[in-house]
Amino acid sequence: MQLTFTEMHTPTVGLQIQVDRQLYTEQSDFQRIDVFECEEFGRFLTLDGYMMLTERDEFIYHEMMVHVPMAVLGEKIKKVLVIGGCVRELCRYQHIEHIDLVEIDERVVAVCREYLPGVACSLDDPRVHILYQDGLKYIRRIEDEYDLIIIDSTDPFGPGEGLFTMEFYGNCYKALKEHGVLVNQHESPFYKGDALACRLFQAHIPTYPSGHWLFGFSSRGVHPVRDLNPDWWNSLGLETRYYNTNLHKGAFYLPNYVQKLLEKVEE
Repeated sequence: MQLTFTEMHTPTVGLQIQVDRQLYTEQSDFQRIDVFECEEFGRFLTLDGYMMLTERDEFIYHEMMVHVPMAVLGEKIKKVLVIGGCVRELCRYQHIEHIDLVEIDERVVAVCREYLPGVACSLDDPRVHILYQDGLKYIRRIEDEYDLIIIDSTDPFGPGEGLFTMEFYGNCYKALKEHGVLVNQHESPFYKGDALACRLFQAHIPTYPSGHWLFGFSSRGVHPVRDLNPDWWNSLGLETRYYNTNLHKGAFYLPNYVQKLLEKVEE
C-alpha cells in the first residue's frame, strides 16, 4: 500500500507527496509531530498535519528570514531573539554574541536534533540559549533588549495562534532596541484569508501553499532597501543557496495583486 502525505491549502487545492517511509510520530503535550521521508524532498517535518520544512527547500525560508535583516543592520546585531527556528543561519555570523531561542514544545527540538540534524546543527553553539517557554508570555516581560527578533512561527492555529495577535507584536516592539528589526513569516498572499503586513518581502518555496511566500519586516526607522549594506555583507564571503544582495532588493518589489491586497488592508 502506498503511503502519501496530503495537506489541503484550500477546500479544493492541496499538496500531496508520495512518502517512502514514516520515520517518527508522536503526540506531544502541544501538537502531533511527524517526520517523513520521500524521494523528491528528503526528510520533512509536519506539525498537526501541516508542512513545516523539508530538507530540500528549507534553505530558502531560513536564508531569507536571517540574511535580509543581517544585511541591513550588520554588526549592530549583537543579541537576537528567535521564536521558532533559523538558528543555523544566525550562527554563521561571528559578531553575534547571544541568541535566545524560545520554543514552547521541547519535543520538537529533540525530534529535529535526531531526524533533521542539518537544521538543528547549531543548537549546541555556546551563544545559543534554548528557553522552553510560551513565546507570547516570554515577550511580555522584555523591554529594550534585542537588536533582532525573528518570529519563525507555525501557522495561526494550535500553539502558534497567540503569535499572530496585536498584543504579541506590540510586546515585540517594546522588546526591540532603538535600532532593532523584527522579521516574521507572513504566509501566502495567493489564497483568500491569508495574512498581510505593512512592509513585505517575498520568496518562492515549493512546498508552502501556492509556492509564493511572504515575510514581514518591521523596524524603528530602518529601511530594508535604502539601508542595505551589500558591500559589508558580500565581504563576509558567506556561501548561500538562495539569498544574495541583488535578490534582497528585488524581494521587496511585490506583484501587483499583492500591492492591491495591501491597499485594501490600509483602507
